[in-house]
Amino acid sequence: MDDDEEDRDFSKSIVYGFFDQAENTFKKIQKEIDDKNLAELSALGHFLKGSSATLGLVKVKEGCEKIQNFGAHKDEAGLIDEPDTEVCLKAIKKTLDEVKVEYRKVEKLLRRYYGEEVKDEEKPEEKEVKEEKKKKKEEKLKEDPKKQATESKETKEPTKEASE
Repeated sequence: MDDDEEDRDFSKSIVYGFFDQAENTFKKIQKEIDDKNLAELSALGHFLKGSSATLGLVKVKEGCEKIQNFGAHKDEAGLIDEPDTEVCLKAIKKTLDEVKVEYRKVEKLLRRYYGEEVKDEEKPEEKEVKEEKKKKKEEKLKEDPKKQATESKETKEPTKEASE
């Protein structure tokens, strides 16, 4: 970023302003999800997409763009119409959780860069994403019994005989 203390203070004020903006926008997005207001969700996704792009936060920007597209009744790429509001809302909820995880990662890194001590605790949305991945893996194992048998063999601890 920058080496000059004055420049660093300037960039810090911009970055910390973004933190406030992102947190407020996440709250607004959640409210609009509850209100099922896709037009406003699209606008909020667009707003945060621009702010995150300005700071070069690519994964956050990409997630916000998906929220913008889902809010406009489109698929994540913005190419195909999705007329079902519930499908769009479900996709926005999932994407918001993913965006928050990516945001927390860069927030931690940037706060450390500016000299702040940051704890490495998991946020609730990080836990949700991990649990979601675990559920999907378990579902895949249930669907494919052969794979389940293979994985359970791999995870068994060696027997006493095998270690001798």
